Amino acid sequence: MDNLNNHQLYRAYTIDAAINSLWGFYKNNFVKLFAMSIIMSAILQYAATFIDLTLFQNETDINILMEKMQEFMIPIGIIALVNLFFSVIILHYILFSPLDENYSISDSILKSFRYLLPYFITIFLLSIFGIMVMALGTLVFVIGIFFAILYVITLFLFILPIMMMEGTDISHTISRTFKLAHKNFWTNCGWVVIFLFVFVLISIFISGLILAPFTGNFLRSIISPNGAANFVEISKTPLYIALSTIANAITMPLMPMFSAILYFNGRAREENDQSLFDRNKEKKVTVQDLYAKPYFDDHTDNSEKL
Repeated sequence: MDNLNNHQLYRAYTIDAAINSLWGFYKNNFVKLFAMSIIMSAILQYAATFIDLTLFQNETDINILMEKMQEFMIPIGIIALVNLFFSVIILHYILFSPLDENYSISDSILKSFRYLLPYFITIFLLSIFGIMVMALGTLVFVIGIFFAILYVITLFLFILPIMMMEGTDISHTISRTFKLAHKNFWTNCGWVVIFLFVFVLISIFISGLILAPFTGNFLRSIISPNGAANFVEISKTPLYIALSTIANAITMPLMPMFSAILYFNGRAREENDQSLFDRNKEKKVTVQDLYAKPYFDDHTDNSEKL
């Protein structure tokens, strides 16, 4: 995009600057991001009520567990698709709203539909690659699995920003994903580790606040032989659902924002490298520069100059 440089998240980052920029953007756009997220979170919470976790209580037979899981494949699939769509909407708003002061949430909702099918296909194709990578990672045991999962997560974070900013062509998206993810590869992976660590800490802290009103019941649910059933009952109370919805809405925009920053950082560094290359190319000494230019005496006639 011609005005990409005007985006407040577009720049080459250090990890400190990335975290500060993420927090600044979230704080400045909190109201709209939270409004979108709380509606999405409420829908997801409602969809989750159709999955009865008590059916899995005290069941150890893997075959029976798989049979029970099949009963919930449809609601799980719906939740996954809805979550996917919401992620697209939030990221679309993060990427495009700073470039147009008249941009609205409805614009993101309407324009997000065009990305769903190519995004789903790209995820499916890269998931096959990811399964192969994680299978190879198991050969190196825990460390190998950890790095394989980290690598796949890093790849996935680049997919949607590339698709939105550079076009929906699937082959281009996949090639650009590998290119940007592999450029400054260890830096990208390190940032993902740090962000995921911070994200987990925030989620744990917020979950602790949610469970605070239910501390006594929660502790009894752990001690009780029917702990799982008791906890499910707690999770169905209106207060718990309301607090969980708010908590999910607070954390929901964090991953799309980090995905945007990861992409903008890679794009800015790539373009800075290209600009530096072009400047060096302009200053490059040619063969002609090694020889003195011919000297012509102003008092000689044109025939002598020839």
